[in-house]
Amino acid sequence: MTPDARSPSAWTGAAIAAALVGLFLALRGSLDDTTILVGLAAICVGGSLGARRRLPVLPRPAVAAAADRHAVAEALLANIPDPVILVDRRAVVIEANPAARALLPLMRLRHPLSFALRAPDVLDGIEEVLRTGAPLKTVYGTRVPLERAFEVQIGALPMPDGSGPNVVLFLRDLTAARRLEAMRVDFVANASHELRTPLASLLGFIETLQGPARNDGPARERFLAIMRTQAQRMTRLIDDLLSLSRIELREHVAPTRIVDLGALARQMVDAQAPLAVERGVAIRLEAGEGTYPVLGDPDELLRVVENLIENAVKYGGRTVSVALSRDTDPRRGRQVVLDVRDDGPGISPEHIPRLTERFYRVDVASSRQQGGTGLGLAIVKHSLNRHRGRLSFESVLGAGTSVRVSLPEHPGRDDP
Repeated sequence: MTPDARSPSAWTGAAIAAALVGLFLALRGSLDDTTILVGLAAICVGGSLGARRRLPVLPRPAVAAAADRHAVAEALLANIPDPVILVDRRAVVIEANPAARALLPLMRLRHPLSFALRAPDVLDGIEEVLRTGAPLKTVYGTRVPLERAFEVQIGALPMPDGSGPNVVLFLRDLTAARRLEAMRVDFVANASHELRTPLASLLGFIETLQGPARNDGPARERFLAIMRTQAQRMTRLIDDLLSLSRIELREHVAPTRIVDLGALARQMVDAQAPLAVERGVAIRLEAGEGTYPVLGDPDELLRVVENLIENAVKYGGRTVSVALSRDTDPRRGRQVVLDVRDDGPGISPEHIPRLTERFYRVDVASSRQQGGTGLGLAIVKHSLNRHRGRLSFESVLGAGTSVRVSLPEHPGRDDP
């Protein structure tokens, strides 16, 4: 007996074929969003009909083939990273992939979608698609547990039995793109603000020196000192921006030169000693015998160590400890570890995830007073990305902060 063309097994096979053709065309860039939506819906319908309707009596090879096609359809749907939901004409959920279930944990099959998705624009969009048959797009956002943004593509899916269309929803995650755009806007705004402030100060003092303080010697000396400080601030900011730009341009190129991280740490501890003495801070270096070889760019790694030690001296307590050690990571192998610790006031937990953002400061006034640009830890993060390293923070309020850097150890080292 051959299966009827309207049987679930035949429709499952057609759905898989449509989905595979759709995915092939999508990879070649010749498929629009609506066609992709229909292809995804075909997977849902094929899987749903094959699983929920009673199959006709088929020969064993045909039964096995139908089961295989159904398994392939479920596997395709499960591996789509974006949420896909199929609902009927009453907006009752017929099928959903794992991504949709993870996004909407309250969603249940054969229950109205509105029980789990309380978004009037999406629910009204389903009614609009059922009424007109034309696909549409809307937006959906979540705030708990994380703030996320989705573009929801809603399309009608005609049913083979002529009972009327169902509706498929494809949710495209726009969170990363929105965050990237926000970061770009913030970067331009922050860079402009950081440059505008010292420029305004310089212009004001220049006008004063050209006018009321033209012949006032003591005032001129005082104003010139302030102008020098502001010019140095702009110079540091521009230097950091150029450094960050150069690092990002080469971030995909892994360095090949062998560098002794221990030697760089000793050099920078000595270089920061005068600043530490001026501020009454004691720097202690803890390192074993021998070298700590890694593959790296010496200038970039020196900047990494400098930024971490300088931050600890400026914003930490009375003691800064710079420790070098070796560790073994089960996945990444042997590591050289640099740990910079201080006994300062610590950092609140809500600030730690944002410490490496450009121009982000825990204490804006203190950072500017200390001459910081807000780019130091961003430079550290991107430098370590290029060196295939890791950066982590541990901090307890009132008990200090520890910044840990891990870099792959060069395999040719000799154990001390």
